[in-house]
Amino acid sequence: MNDHPVIIQGGMGVAVSDWRLARAVSTEGQLGVVSGTALDAVLVRRLQLGDTDGSLRRAMAAFPIPGVVEDILDRYFVPGGKAPDARFKQKPMGKLHPSRRLEDLLVVGNFVEVWLAKEGHDHPVGINFLEKIQAPTLPSLYGAMLAGVDYVLIGAGIPRAIPGILDRLAAGQPVELKADVKKATPEDDPFLRFDPATYSNGLLPGIERPHFLAIVSSHVLATMLARKVESRVDGFIIEAPTAGGHNAPPRRKEGLSERGEPIYGEKDIPDLAVFRDLGRPFWMAGSYARPEQVKKALAEGAAGVQVGTLFAYCDESGLDPAVKIRVLEESRGGTARVFTDPVASPTGFPFKVVQLSGTLSGEDVYAERTRICDLGYLRTAYVDDDGKKGWRCPAEPVDDYVRKGGDIADTVGRKCLCNALMANVGLGQIKRDGTEEPVLVTSGDDVADVARLLPDGQTGYSARDVIDYLLGGVGT
Repeated sequence: MNDHPVIIQGGMGVAVSDWRLARAVSTEGQLGVVSGTALDAVLVRRLQLGDTDGSLRRAMAAFPIPGVVEDILDRYFVPGGKAPDARFKQKPMGKLHPSRRLEDLLVVGNFVEVWLAKEGHDHPVGINFLEKIQAPTLPSLYGAMLAGVDYVLIGAGIPRAIPGILDRLAAGQPVELKADVKKATPEDDPFLRFDPATYSNGLLPGIERPHFLAIVSSHVLATMLARKVESRVDGFIIEAPTAGGHNAPPRRKEGLSERGEPIYGEKDIPDLAVFRDLGRPFWMAGSYARPEQVKKALAEGAAGVQVGTLFAYCDESGLDPAVKIRVLEESRGGTARVFTDPVASPTGFPFKVVQLSGTLSGEDVYAERTRICDLGYLRTAYVDDDGKKGWRCPAEPVDDYVRKGGDIADTVGRKCLCNALMANVGLGQIKRDGTEEPVLVTSGDDVADVARLLPDGQTGYSARDVIDYLLGGVGT
């Protein structure tokens, strides 16, 4: 890692940071990052939309393990695309011990996204995962590594096991990851497992270990990861609470502000001196999307910055074009606002939500939506009093959650991020009543002024425009 990218493009949402955006950023010499969230569902739904340009099938043809992609194509590919009012065929839900069919979707989905992001150039590409979404992690990592991913970025939790897992996957060895299973005992065997040799029928294509960057909010966590994990953490992304998506909870519980948002204080300000002493490269994230902030970060010893929101609204991002136009118009008019919702996410982490009428951010839309849990990425595994394993999510139907032993108080205000984030990128499910799942847009605080990149008379801007803008103050 002698040549660090100054700009890391954030791995955002579900397929907002898709392969097109990541490739556009990487070909400009910075680090393009694909979102690794729900790529099995993304692959399945894109295939059902007809793969009109053939990109998915081109990448799948390059998959190095024989006899895998044919079943996926037979099951999900719809030539010409499904009818607009037809529901998407569902893929299997996540499990501690997934079926081979689900493993295939996870491995191939991650392979396809990284392979396409790397196609046609030799610059590095990264992939971003949430530590809180554990069930898909091992086959997802393997699929990304089969495609030659160069960086793995993980936040929203404490990813202490990941560096060693990357080592063993690169060596073709079996891996395991202890899952967060409520009330589990050692006898319940709360582990996720994946064996590359078994999966590939002994073929074991050669793969390399990618660099691992931990996304953290505090120097305390970074110090632990640097010193107390079995393998090397190659660097850190220091994410402030103004960054989009999930935020780390405040370290001190001080209630909520007058607006109902979490209150962050001095304890939430990382000590950069500690990061410099750790001797690992670090990048600043959260309101660093201005040239003067990039210059400041470099002066403070950072290798650069991670930027999400500006890239989320550029031409190449996977966000629905209609959503981009609405947010950019509101930003240009000075009315774009973000609310840090303390309860929206089923994970319990604060989650930043753009306030847009007609979306799930509105109480009317939220109240009208019928609760359903049919994707299940943010569910929590548990063991009940009879020793039976199950899954529950505070955003699922309330009666179901309570029946599974959940506290009814945890369901208040919870939103189905899984379905909403799929809808954000044009992959929303058609509900039984014929309507589509509503969107829920997440962005950092910078959305209030994201329209500053819009040239006069224009309605959009490119990833290259973002990079040129951010690097405008470097070296001056």
